[in-house]
Amino acid sequence: MTPAPANGSPRSQRMNVTEQARRARDAATSLATATRTTKDAALHAMADALVARTPEIVAANAEDLTAGRANGLSEAILDRLALTDVRIAAIAEALREMAALPDPVGEVVRGSTLPNGLELRQIRVPFGVVGIIYEARPNVTVDAAGICLKSGNAALLRGSSSALHSNTALVAVLRDALTGAGLPADAVQLLDASSRESAKELMRARGLVDVLIPRGGASLIRTVVEESTVPVIETGTGNCHVYVDAAADVEKALAVTLNSKTQRLSTCNTAESLLVHADIAAAFLPAMLAAFDDAGVTVHGTPEVAALSDRVVPATEEDFDTEYLSADISVAVVSSLDEAVAHIRRYGTGHTEAIVTDSQRAAREFVARVDSAAVMVNASTRFTDGGEFGFGAEIGISTQKLHARGPMGLPELTSTKYVVTGDGHLRG
Repeated sequence: MTPAPANGSPRSQRMNVTEQARRARDAATSLATATRTTKDAALHAMADALVARTPEIVAANAEDLTAGRANGLSEAILDRLALTDVRIAAIAEALREMAALPDPVGEVVRGSTLPNGLELRQIRVPFGVVGIIYEARPNVTVDAAGICLKSGNAALLRGSSSALHSNTALVAVLRDALTGAGLPADAVQLLDASSRESAKELMRARGLVDVLIPRGGASLIRTVVEESTVPVIETGTGNCHVYVDAAADVEKALAVTLNSKTQRLSTCNTAESLLVHADIAAAFLPAMLAAFDDAGVTVHGTPEVAALSDRVVPATEEDFDTEYLSADISVAVVSSLDEAVAHIRRYGTGHTEAIVTDSQRAAREFVARVDSAAVMVNASTRFTDGGEFGFGAEIGISTQKLHARGPMGLPELTSTKYVVTGDGHLRG
């Protein structure tokens, strides 16, 4: 199958990023005034079209998977890349759920009447044009398009070459649905992924693109943050930790740790490191190592951990600094909560950390001292997710501290403006 043009016509395939960005700005003008009824109808149309055209999407995805295997992509990456009938149905359902969420555009964040009688309101407004640079996962194509549409933004999507056929098919479906719903097709555009030039152009499109969001590995995110002249919302990698405190319930700790690591291996909220207090190590670690062994997880452990099993691989400095995205985990024994926090501050990426403990004091201290976007107490790291938080589909999980932090739902895809209403008021 030859990929269809990114925007539905042979001419559009030749467009450069600047031209696509200009088209996106025109589309954003229409979206800014679109009613919730219109946007929600478009989301339902997009969902219906995805389901109806599942066979062609799966066929396009099969080409990407075949090429990925030939190019030696890991099983974890292939899993992120794969689309099935069930996954497409779930992606479509996420769009329908998004349609049921409140429209953030026009929401009054705060308002008051000033002493001089002026009425002041701060309201949510779309950014305008949102660029997303992302790797592998073609479901991001639909999630990003949907959340941008609902929040009144046009989306410029720059996926990876490994998902070229999948993304092209998905965007063709979405654009057709938008047109059928009376909205501009250019509200969703796919940039050329055959070379790095399109990503570089997107990062330099300041004045045409309002905000850029990278989703992917550490190298991609670092490149976008360091080289972009367009404002960036940084979504970080997930070197997430579970700390089993001295006061933890062993059975609870086993369940939370195993779920954090194995519920799905290839996500950014999967636990990549386990820290165990020395006072509970003897009661907890043998059972935990056995559970990891049964689940096919390779443990990279410190000497205290390696002494418990000949299947433990001696851990290196690099192991504790690694987001595996695979059936691997680093494990260390720590002497105190202080040492656990110090370890997390050294190796963590500010994404999600968890403590398992029955001590309220230890939980409070951990929450106060761990500086991450999400901190779990007696719960799996896998809950850091826009859907699990009730936000609907997310655009990403921000690990920075400005504008947005944590799962980014619809409100995080808006800015604000002040509307001041008077009656001929003049400043003296």
